[in-house]
Amino acid sequence: MADTNNDHLMIRLHVYDTDMSVKIPRHDEALYRNAASHITDTVNAYAAYYKESKSDKELLYMALIDIALKYERELKRNDTKPYDDAMRQLTTEIEGVIGESQE
Repeated sequence: MADTNNDHLMIRLHVYDTDMSVKIPRHDEALYRNAASHITDTVNAYAAYYKESKSDKELLYMALIDIALKYERELKRNDTKPYDDAMRQLTTEIEGVIGESQE
C-alpha cells in the first residue's frame, strides 16, 4: 500500500498579492502552479484597468467571474451529449434499415 504522504506535496503558491501553502497531489503540481499564475494574471489585468475605482475584493470577484465564465464556456463547448444523441438516432435508423433488408 502506497504511503499517502508520498502522494502529496506541500508547495507555496503566489496568488496575486498573497503567498499561501497548499498540500496538493504530487501529480497536479504543474496544474496548481499554472492556475495560480492564471489567477494572478487575470487579477492584475483588472487591477491595471480598475485599480483607482475598485477595491481588491471587487477585483478578485471580477477575476473569479472571468475565470468561471471561461470554464463554463469550455464545459459547454465540450458537451458531447447532442452528438451522442444524434449518433444513437442514426444508429437506430441504420439498424432498422439493415434489419428490413435482411428480411
